[in-house]
Amino acid sequence: MIQLTNLSKSFGGQTLFKNLNLKMNSNQKIGLIGRNGSGKSTLFKIILDEESHDSGDVSIPKNYKIGTLKQHLVFTEPTVREECSLVLSEEEQYNFYKIEKILFGLGFTSEDLEKNPLSFSGGYQIRINLAKLLATEPNMLLLDEPTNYLDLLSLRWLKQFIRNFDGEVILITHDREFMDAVTTHTMGIQRKSLHIIQGDTKKYDETLALSDETYEKTRQNQEKKRKELEEFVAKNKARASTAALAQSKQKILDKMDEMESLESESNLNFSFNYKETPAKINLRAENLAFGYKEDEKLFENLSFVLENGKTLAIIGKNGKGKSTLLNYIAGELPQQDGELKFHPSTSMAHFGQTNIERLNTSNTIIDEISSVSLKLGIAETRSICGTMMFSGELADKKISVLSGGERSRVMLGKIIATEANLLLLDEPTNHLDMYSIDSLCSAIEKFKGSTIMVTHSEMLLRRLADALIIFHKDGAEYFDGSYDEFLEKIGWEEETVGVNQKSIKPNKPKIDNREKKRLKKELTMARSKENAPHKKELEFCEEKIMELEEELESENEKLTEASNTGNNSSIIEASQNIGKFQAEIDELFERLEVASNELDAIEEKYAPKLAELE
Repeated sequence: MIQLTNLSKSFGGQTLFKNLNLKMNSNQKIGLIGRNGSGKSTLFKIILDEESHDSGDVSIPKNYKIGTLKQHLVFTEPTVREECSLVLSEEEQYNFYKIEKILFGLGFTSEDLEKNPLSFSGGYQIRINLAKLLATEPNMLLLDEPTNYLDLLSLRWLKQFIRNFDGEVILITHDREFMDAVTTHTMGIQRKSLHIIQGDTKKYDETLALSDETYEKTRQNQEKKRKELEEFVAKNKARASTAALAQSKQKILDKMDEMESLESESNLNFSFNYKETPAKINLRAENLAFGYKEDEKLFENLSFVLENGKTLAIIGKNGKGKSTLLNYIAGELPQQDGELKFHPSTSMAHFGQTNIERLNTSNTIIDEISSVSLKLGIAETRSICGTMMFSGELADKKISVLSGGERSRVMLGKIIATEANLLLLDEPTNHLDMYSIDSLCSAIEKFKGSTIMVTHSEMLLRRLADALIIFHKDGAEYFDGSYDEFLEKIGWEEETVGVNQKSIKPNKPKIDNREKKRLKKELTMARSKENAPHKKELEFCEEKIMELEEELESENEKLTEASNTGNNSSIIEASQNIGKFQAEIDELFERLEVASNELDAIEEKYAPKLAELE
């Protein structure tokens, strides 16, 4: 397994991270999270020896192979077979059986092996790259945004593949639901440090918040103590009777490590600008049809009604017409068959895949957002810029120097500046980090108008979609229900009859209900028995910490009072008590963490067994 020891990296005087430590265990699957620009991809490059580091060590066992799935797909050979054979060693140069076996396992047919790799969809191109990876027989996979530009079916296949991979994985993805579904641990680069927990991203965020709260409380107590000591030294260093004590206090001050205030990380926190409408129905679509060629329709006979306040999601494989349908509704394509009937008060705001490219690269961010409406004043425009994490001078940056993620935020800023009651969003999560996606989700949930969105994110679909338009079976079909209802009632045809069945493990024999109840009861009792001492320890620590913090507060008040009156014996007594109570609190927090980790481990041990009996 790989091990990172005190790893540090800076770029142009700016520290990305410092003193990172990680020791991976067998079969760990770790989700790596952090803000865009925090150093996630750089850390991958350092592990792969594609990037240097300033200090620290990267330890990789001999003959331990690390495979990586690049974000960009590049193929040079005319057939899939030849492309995949490129990775074979000289000894195995003609071992086509090995390549064929892997490709068949990934769902390719004999005919597919002779086709050009570029003729396949994005999802199957990812599988070609995976075949090349697996042919090198890696012990570990580093996956940097493998979900980018994959359609729903490919995402569901990749999820199953990572779950079943026999080895270690570190995964970077902005898709929270995808990450939580395949990983055993979550690790984040935050405030230039590395934090890792056993569990999903939600547990990671909760753990970090609790850690920050404890740190801040300790820092405030230390600052209070520092201030009291400084005041005591200042008052007493000149007095002959107390000079020795003041000198002793100064030594304590000199030894105290300074705890810096935690850096707050910027968050998107916004709402869309709703334009009031009396409409109960914003849009009626009747028998829509469209094709770029007269005899090849991407969709036809498509009808639906969109109520105000509802969200309609357009889903399906890449290249089938999802974005075309959204652009058709937005009026960016000529009408062909059928009719779109908008309520007279309907006002649209459109976030399209091509819209970001339409940003004026010679404009500043503030110029681009203010161009939406003449009504926008400078204060309101700067407020929107700040909401999109472009505060102060950042708002004066030119569009030409921005990254893809930053341009997406500018485009969202323009949407916010637009009064609308119908949002059209085409893959709005592309280029956004996990936390920005959470904020976008919340903004769509709060929006009083209607939303039509194209997305491949199952998290967004489950959280937001009231109805669906599904591109499958060589057309488009309206489904009045949630995404989970669609999977239950209809499902993806490629999953019910097709290659994906090869990667699904066979079901275990069913257990009758009486036996289930008995086994469930036994497991629950066994879990409770194991939990009991740790729960008792947890409750004891929590109660004792609360008691000691009250005592600590009382002693701090006594120390302040004694310092003001110059009562040396009381000062010494209070200082000793504060030190004693603080040491006890620190010890209890350590015990609390141990007990909490034990309870988490027990829960993880029993959860899969109990889930099987549901």
